[in-house]
Amino acid sequence: MARGSGDVSVLEADVEAGGALETDEIQARIDAAAAAGGGRVVVGPGVHRTGALRLRSHVELHVEAGAVLQFVPDPSLYPLVDARWEGAPATIHQPCLWASGAEDVSITGSGTIDGAGDPWWDAYRAGTLEHPRPTLVGLHGCRRVVVRDVALRRSPAWTVHPLLCEDVSIRDVSILNPPDSPNTDGIDPESCRNVRISGCHVDVGDDCIVLKAGTEETADRVACENVTVVGCTLVHGHGGVVIGSEMSGDVRNVVVADCVFQGTDRGIRLKTRRGRGGTIEDVRVSNVVMDDVGCPFVVNEHYFCGPGGREPVVSDRAAQPVGEGTPTIRRVHLAHVSARRVRAAAAFVLGLAERPVAELSLDDVSVSFADDPEPFVPAMAEGVEASVRRGVVLVGCEDVRLRDVRLVGCEGSPLALERASGVRVFDCTADGKPLSDAELSVI
Repeated sequence: MARGSGDVSVLEADVEAGGALETDEIQARIDAAAAAGGGRVVVGPGVHRTGALRLRSHVELHVEAGAVLQFVPDPSLYPLVDARWEGAPATIHQPCLWASGAEDVSITGSGTIDGAGDPWWDAYRAGTLEHPRPTLVGLHGCRRVVVRDVALRRSPAWTVHPLLCEDVSIRDVSILNPPDSPNTDGIDPESCRNVRISGCHVDVGDDCIVLKAGTEETADRVACENVTVVGCTLVHGHGGVVIGSEMSGDVRNVVVADCVFQGTDRGIRLKTRRGRGGTIEDVRVSNVVMDDVGCPFVVNEHYFCGPGGREPVVSDRAAQPVGEGTPTIRRVHLAHVSARRVRAAAAFVLGLAERPVAELSLDDVSVSFADDPEPFVPAMAEGVEASVRRGVVLVGCEDVRLRDVRLVGCEGSPLALERASGVRVFDCTADGKPLSDAELSVI
């Protein structure tokens, strides 16, 4: 962080939760630090109520321990900006903390940034918002971004959304949104390059960490690539680490390692559909422990959520013509994964007939099932029903290797195949017995 004469600017505490808005004062200090060539704006202990703020190049916003930067949920305090909403171009309310085209931007400190999302969620459910909700931290077209140590709470929508950014570091951040809060993903790098996420605790109402790359409506297809997720605890989300469904610009070169998933609906989750196009490739997952998850590993190329997801072409299991809108998933590898108290299935892969999921491997994967699980739908696609204790389900796959996969407590066939070719099984067991045969299963 380059520092100039703007370093250090300190805001005194506002101990009254209903105190006056400090938007103008905070923004003026950020602008003054930037004008001086860079600096640090420190938010001191106490409650500081504000509307949307714009971060600037070479400025660090530091929220001290005991400080709460609280965003007032009044739509008039969040001007409209052009960005993306769920991967498509849109006019949205400006993020609570927003930077656009900036470099060397930092948000740090042991304090709390509170999005006060409850009224936003209520308005979304009631359908009374004219424009999409603000994200809590929106970083658009920025370089050298750091988000570190802060506690992020009650985001109106996605919590941390770097879009078209390069060199992003998000570490030791705690994110907490209620489990029933809508679309409150934790960390959503979209069309970003060189992203490092480490040491974060994420407990949210949607996917915990999700990589995206725009939809078919995005004019410029920019990949999300070179991403590491290391040493994170991921709790209660719809997915632990997720790719898609917005991936028209490709997602590649992804490493997930040394993480714990607790109570997530799905663990590693890849989702897309016809029309999106794009390629997911070179994904490696290792040293991950999961507990109380619905399904540890899901690949779904018939994902039906979002605009256009209910079109017949999305759900059709028959082969369709291959074109620019045909997605590709290949070279995905899981190793050294332990999952306990699993509900629906050990793994569930639903690929396209015209372009199967290719070069998939599971190595040293141990799965045991819950004693009396509630039925759970492993993949959000037409025709996929809730299930319990299924083994490894492979539909629409080619060149698959299972090595040292151990299943305990599954019901029915431990390995169900449909339109699956080149499946190789080495040293795998179900309840201690060798896994040598598979039966046809119609999904």
